[in-house]
Parts: sequence; C-alpha cells; structure tokens
Amino acid sequence: MLKHELRKKYRGLRNALGTEEISIKSVHLTNNILTIPMWDFFYFHVFLSITENKEVDTHPLITLLQGKDKSLVVPKVTGDHSMTQYLLQDNTALKLNKWNIPEPVEGIEVDESKIDVVFVPLLAYDVFGNRVGYGKGFYDNLLQKCRPETLKIGLSFYPPEKNRIEDINTNDVRLDYCVTPEEVYKF
Repeated sequence: MLKHELRKKYRGLRNALGTEEISIKSVHLTNNILTIPMWDFFYFHVFLSITENKEVDTHPLITLLQGKDKSLVVPKVTGDHSMTQYLLQDNTALKLNKWNIPEPVEGIEVDESKIDVVFVPLLAYDVFGNRVGYGKGFYDNLLQKCRPETLKIGLSFYPPEKNRIEDINTNDVRLDYCVTPEEVYKF
C-alpha cells in the first residue's frame, strides 16, 4: 500500500477506539517495553500524545521511565519540519501547539546527539521497520540528527503491515523495534 492509503486506513482504525480502550492498550504496550534491552541508556525521547488523534497514551511510559531514573526529552516544533528537544522536568510547563501537541514552553535544550532512545509516533509500519507518520517529516529529521546507534522504537496499537510500504524514500528512517499491546517486533 501507499503511505496515503495507510494513513487513511489507520486513522479510521484509531477513530473507532474508545478512551478506556486506549488507556488499557497503552498500559499493556508500556509493560511490553520492559522486555527491550535498553535499560542501561540514559536519555529517552518521548513524544507527548495528541489525544484527539487517539495516539498511544505515553503517560504510562513517562511514569515508567521516571521510575527508572531516566532523563526524558520531549520535542517542541521550532520550524518547518524541525523540532528542538527539551529536558522534561517536574516544573516543565506545557502548552498545546497549533496541532494540539503538548510542548514545553521553555526549558533546558538537549542536543540530539545525546539521545539514546527515541519513541516514535506513527500511523502504520511494515514488517521491515518502515513507518508512516503524519507526513510532515519531523521525526525523520530528528532521527537523522541522532547517532546511528540511537534506538528507534515505534509505538502502535496494531501489528505491522505484511507487505513493504510501496513509496518509502531515502529520507525515511527505519525503526529498530515497534511495540504493540500484544507484542514487540524487532527489525
């Protein structure tokens, strides 16, 4: 399938989910993250969920990582297809941007080269680790700035597409893992 077809398919699937179902699935997904060998790392980038898009709720993940004394980094859109990374602290004030994404108002910037793990939002992905996001390129740009060994972990309510996404291009960055409420996929 093509990216635009997958976006339509998975937006429809997510729109059918209820709030309680999203909460339950997000907790199960977070529990599955515990099986990934990444606990010696320090800086973890976590996206802050867009509630109305019915994304995976990252609050349980944030709680888990804070409980393991990890440094959390969250993004703020700062230009066309680019984000600045900020340390998430107890006193970090968040504000919704024009896409209703919670973002830090200000804070301590963290260079992308320090990030060990990036939890990546997505709409769809395939069995080869290719992902489809919302099409703006923010995460592909971020991942290209990170070190090559930075772990890239997608979060999804659904299993992968069995066929390769047809219109992948050279700017698309593949995932190392994708975690669902039922399983962890390694690519």
